Amino acid sequence: METANNSDYTKNEASVTGNPVDKSSGDIQNVDGVVVDQGLHRALKQRHLQMIALGGVVGASIWYGTGTALSYSGPIGALISFAVIGLDVFFVMQSLGELSTMYPTPGAFTELAGRFIDPAVSVALGWNYWYMWVANLMSEYNMISIVLTYWTDKVPSYGWILIFWAIYQCVSFFGVIVYGEVEFWLAVWKVICVLVGYLLAILVNTGAIGGDYVGFRFWRDPGPFANGINGFGQSFVLAAVYFSGTEMIAITAGESRNPKRDVPKAIQQTIYRIVLIFMGMIFFAGILVPSDDPNLLTAGSKAGKSPWSIALQNAGWKNAPDLINVFILTASFSAMNSAIYIASRVLHSLAGMGRAPAILGKTTSKGVPIYAAILSNLMGLIALINVATGAGTAFTYILDIAGAAAFIAWACIGVTHLRFRRAWKLQGHSPDELPFRAFLFPYGAYFITILNIFLLLIQGYGTFLTPWQPVAFVFSYIIVVLFVGLFVIWKVLKRTKFVNLAEVDLQSDRKEALGGMDDMEERRGILAKTKSFVKSKLSR
Repeated sequence: METANNSDYTKNEASVTGNPVDKSSGDIQNVDGVVVDQGLHRALKQRHLQMIALGGVVGASIWYGTGTALSYSGPIGALISFAVIGLDVFFVMQSLGELSTMYPTPGAFTELAGRFIDPAVSVALGWNYWYMWVANLMSEYNMISIVLTYWTDKVPSYGWILIFWAIYQCVSFFGVIVYGEVEFWLAVWKVICVLVGYLLAILVNTGAIGGDYVGFRFWRDPGPFANGINGFGQSFVLAAVYFSGTEMIAITAGESRNPKRDVPKAIQQTIYRIVLIFMGMIFFAGILVPSDDPNLLTAGSKAGKSPWSIALQNAGWKNAPDLINVFILTASFSAMNSAIYIASRVLHSLAGMGRAPAILGKTTSKGVPIYAAILSNLMGLIALINVATGAGTAFTYILDIAGAAAFIAWACIGVTHLRFRRAWKLQGHSPDELPFRAFLFPYGAYFITILNIFLLLIQGYGTFLTPWQPVAFVFSYIIVVLFVGLFVIWKVLKRTKFVNLAEVDLQSDRKEALGGMDDMEERRGILAKTKSFVKSKLSR
């Protein structure tokens, strides 16, 4: 028999007893046309969410990471790994689209896991998702040091990390509307950079640059696959890292003006990112350089180059790395901005539910959870380990953490979705009432649950091989230990129980009417003010 225990729920969390918590009167306010929800400003527009969906998670490291995937499992092996994870993420986003459109809360699926599974799962998942984004932030700081050290060695790698750490700490203090605008334009620029990268790859491959037709030469020699099952395991983790962040749309839904309208449209952008960006990047990397090229960034590298830099230099363009590094550097601006934003919002949500220190839930007048942003960015300084281990080793360790955390998050999304639908049916509701319906439910939800648990278990397979790799083993599976440990500790201390789906509250947090202006209303308001201004001037 499933029962519910509400002892660890605060006023900011929906009750699971069947008595809805009314948030409309206390936590949601309309201040000068901006909806303030639990201290956060719902100011993101439809175009913001759509561009965040399309390019918001294309980080700087993808330009290097495609080469790492290539060295792990070869061109075909890498393509297969990215295709499998791409399908995985497609169904993750279908599940998440249904949940986040219904309940657009700042904590998104980390909150909903507590509502539909067990509060202890929400605690473990929330912290798991936070340090996944911290790991992504560390990866970007590490990548910045690689790029800038290529240009000059007068500043040590740790110097570049500290400089950009300070810059992004300042940027994180601006409000969400600044974040939305910055992400919109940087996402546009990143997509342009990717398309230019595709064009350069075609020109090099066909011999238009360099005069040597390459074709699919590297698929034959050194071959389509590399490193067997171990290579696949590592490629799956790498693909998970690059696809992770796709689910950030659910977090941004907590600061969306009109989540019921905007979130489904942003979700539909997922397939374009999967095909055009990630699959395209890994395909072109595989025809540019051989998988055994010593210049690729691998676990044993102190430094490394992008496949595009290697191919263009081999074709005779000696200064090509400068162009690619510009692409990487500008992409990192958005990636670090997003990492701090998402990590801070997750901490804010945890604090609001009493699952993190209360100070992390405090926000500024601009709606910024300032202490959560400071702590998240401070953890990014762990990237300084590259001083001792080398950039390639640090890159690999960070990827192991982020990849495993992504598998846990995606599996929990699948379970949460299945339990939500079960509760929806038990309480007499029809799927036709949902504002967004997941494609191929329940098969998609079962698929992501089973697949991600499997990938989580096998992603560190290579560490068991001879010789035994104890450090790599720890980095591959420490996230699993932390997740289970947090779950058990919270469950024992708070004596939580699995939620009763027949009584769970299905109404709180739906926020179907938030009182803010939509884009059309805003444009009409601006037009009216402009007409009034012109009329007053002409009358004079």
